[in-house]
Amino acid sequence: MIRLLVMGLLLYIGYRMIISLTATKNTPEKSAGNRDAGEETYRDPVCGLYISEEDAVVGKLDGQRHYFCSMACLEKFRGQLDHT
Repeated sequence: MIRLLVMGLLLYIGYRMIISLTATKNTPEKSAGNRDAGEETYRDPVCGLYISEEDAVVGKLDGQRHYFCSMACLEKFRGQLDHT
């Protein structure tokens, strides 16, 4: 009787292994930490960090947009302009 149970268990495990190896994985292409491959990034002129437009703090100077990683970097940039 025990042999029959062990054989059944081994067959079931083998079946599940074969199914898992042959099945295609449906993984989401975009997880919480990943960005789109085509998403454009901008370099913060103060600290050099690359940020997406969605996450950036935007400042304008002479009609040109500048992208910053934080308000602190934007304020440093403005401070540098005042000293020049």
